[in-house]
Amino acid sequence: MNTSIVASLSAAGIVAVLAPLALPAGAQPAVAPRAAAAPGAPARKPVPRAANGKPDLSGVWILTSALPLFEGEDALAAARAADAAAGRAPPAPTEPPPYKPDAEAKRQEYLARRGIDDPMGRCLLTGVPRIQYRPLPLEIVQLPERVIILYEIHHAFRIIPTDGRGHPGDLEPSYLGDSVAHWDGDTLVVDVTGFNDKTWLAGVGTIHSEQLRVTERYTRDTFDTIRYQVTMEDPVVFTKPWHMEETFRLRPNERIREYECIENNEDIARFEKLLREDPLYRTNQ
Repeated sequence: MNTSIVASLSAAGIVAVLAPLALPAGAQPAVAPRAAAAPGAPARKPVPRAANGKPDLSGVWILTSALPLFEGEDALAAARAADAAAGRAPPAPTEPPPYKPDAEAKRQEYLARRGIDDPMGRCLLTGVPRIQYRPLPLEIVQLPERVIILYEIHHAFRIIPTDGRGHPGDLEPSYLGDSVAHWDGDTLVVDVTGFNDKTWLAGVGTIHSEQLRVTERYTRDTFDTIRYQVTMEDPVVFTKPWHMEETFRLRPNERIREYECIENNEDIARFEKLLREDPLYRTNQ
């Protein structure tokens, strides 16, 4: 059984371990082109396709940043080297969240408290897109008129229609929002709306309002990888759309296992008490 990586760590550990995972490199609106394979390079498996001709996204995947947790410290460097050899463009530099002044001030308050207010540290359901960046597997099941994403984290799931329907008219604010999708060539484009404001987007203090709208793009650009690009728009807190990107890696021998977050995380409570009562600790951090 995979236990909660977040809840078993102190609040400081949460920030140290998950910050690089939760703040991936910024993305451009379109997938960067790949160079041709080097002469003599072994043939790569073709991207599998569904009966309708679209790429089949089905499989168990993990994000690239989580590779060291599964395969050791050298796995990430090896994956990056394989990407370079295959002509896959490296991630663009990290794009900071484009917050309005009031929202940025709030984010700085959360940063000063070193993440002890993090909703996921209190076992609340992680929202979109942050749930995509958790260092645990997710499984995509592609069916003719819907795509289902099963997350090991939180026992969460998303059912995403691809049959042309729009969002229902009776949406209630929720952690994962409501998703509908369509194909743009070989890319699955998912429109997500109907969020509550109780989650963070991609790291400590990355708040949003209920007017958040997320556009995800899933492109299976090789047999072993999915290029994931996401754009977040929120007129309440952002000055412009916020773009991020990640690559998911196929895990053919991985499976979704039971996950349980530790309720009433005592590490967070102790850390919060220390910050509140020990001025010297606050000064030295």
